[in-house]
Amino acid sequence: MRLPLLSLLAVLLAHAASAQTPAATRDSVAAPPAPRWRKSAKTGLGFNEALLSNNWRGGGVSTIGFNALANLRANRQVGVHSFDNESDFLFAFSQTKGLGYRKGQDRLYLDTKYGRALSPHWNMFLSLNLLTQFAAGYKYDTDATGNERARQVSNFFAPAFITAAYGFEYRPAPYFHLRLAPFAPRLTVVSDAERFRPALGDAPYGVSPGHTTRFEVLAAQVLAELDRNISTNVNLKARYLLFANYTNLKPKEIDHRLDVGLSAKVGKYVNLSLTGIALYDYDQDHEVQFSQGLTIGVAYTVQNFTDVRK
Repeated sequence: MRLPLLSLLAVLLAHAASAQTPAATRDSVAAPPAPRWRKSAKTGLGFNEALLSNNWRGGGVSTIGFNALANLRANRQVGVHSFDNESDFLFAFSQTKGLGYRKGQDRLYLDTKYGRALSPHWNMFLSLNLLTQFAAGYKYDTDATGNERARQVSNFFAPAFITAAYGFEYRPAPYFHLRLAPFAPRLTVVSDAERFRPALGDAPYGVSPGHTTRFEVLAAQVLAELDRNISTNVNLKARYLLFANYTNLKPKEIDHRLDVGLSAKVGKYVNLSLTGIALYDYDQDHEVQFSQGLTIGVAYTVQNFTDVRK
């Protein structure tokens, strides 16, 4: 009887071992290594059209609109050192019968930053960012005789704001950071400034006659950015920029810019986005400027890490 019992015990042990092998194998398999660079890309395209016949009595005109946006990021953390890079693009225009081409929104933003951790939530940082646009912009009004006219007021790298900032960064959560830079020299570039003077005066964007650049050395910058998933399919992104020249610290001469984008995925590739820009720059205009766009289009997102911005 011993032999059958021992055989039965051996069979049961072998069966138990074989049943445990997959779990043990799963436990022993190492998790894939984290990517050296955390990369993400968000892109979107939108198109709208209204086509009316010449005898349409309901009023209105035919129009075609198009917009594109993209946000690219590449970030890396090595011990106490961090490297963050971002490219943010937005462009929209429409073609309206009787009016022709009209640009809507236009943004080209590049930012690169090196940081060194001081504590879990505070870094010292050095950054360089560029803010400009892709295409020419025009001011549409009427002349003294009442005729409509279009006067150019901007173009690619006209203006362009290049800012080097040194300071401290507060990052309490993955989806929010605040940069405080008490030293942030800025270079304003206006290529071929003469073409803008008929519409903007002798010093377009603060650039003096006979020059194409303006260098503000003693200045400060504050940058706050929020990029948070409100729900599984809804994302809120906002960026606030403040720039203050120490030689002109009057409240009315401090620059402010707020970019906000709310996007919602309707399907796998269909996306609804609402974007807005509010700008106050005393050298451009003494009032607040703003633009807003609403788009339904296609969107595509790809990244090599798990998103924790909640």
